[in-house]
Amino acid sequence: MAYDLLDVTGILFKRRRYQEADLLAKLWTRELGIVTVIIKGGMRPKSPFNAVALPFTEGTFSILTKRRGISQLRATKDLKQHDELYSDLVKNAYLSYLFDLADHAFSEYQPLDEFYGLLVSAFKRIVAGQDPEIITQMVELQLLAAYGVMPHLASCLICGKEQGIFDYSIALGGVVCSDHFNRVQREHLSPKATGLIRTLGLIPIDRLGEIGVSDQLKLETRQAIRKIYQATVDLRLSSLNFLDEIRSDIFPKK
Repeated sequence: MAYDLLDVTGILFKRRRYQEADLLAKLWTRELGIVTVIIKGGMRPKSPFNAVALPFTEGTFSILTKRRGISQLRATKDLKQHDELYSDLVKNAYLSYLFDLADHAFSEYQPLDEFYGLLVSAFKRIVAGQDPEIITQMVELQLLAAYGVMPHLASCLICGKEQGIFDYSIALGGVVCSDHFNRVQREHLSPKATGLIRTLGLIPIDRLGEIGVSDQLKLETRQAIRKIYQATVDLRLSSLNFLDEIRSDIFPKK
């Protein structure tokens, strides 16, 4: 298979040293999905890529690729970097976790479809200063579809009711209304927590406005989402461990 020189648009979200002077970086791209690129000489002080190959750099990347394996970065243009992220541990931790979570949901060169826009929009909103906890919980819930385990949130799993008081059932994989609370295994979430989970899991991110949510409610929904992941995906991400350390300084202990 011959190499093609392609321009791809997206975000460089991870990099690491490779051999003596090279870098390996991961790109989240609209055209090819997740792509690992080698950046020849990227560690050398005089390399033209030394400064641009930083995590969370947006732009257009010219890559030499076979659409499989490792591609090679050849040029960049229209780059936008976010130097403020390197001194903002909170934003950095949330973004590192979200891209790590998405990275595990897809194989390289697999089409990202609507999830490309989901992550890019989440990235821009967190950078702009919107509530990173709410944005993260929204992405976590919606990425479950990419893992093939999207919960049923639109209506009661048993009777189909769309309005009323709901709770979440991990055993059933979705929400149930109060008519069936005595018949199912459920999480005993507050109605507000279940309502927030339904909202974040169902609405497109571009329709998300400012939501006034207490820290206690965010903590309750975060713990519920963690249980859902443990029961369905059960990843072990170091980025999540680091984020939890950051969160421990933000949210009250229960």
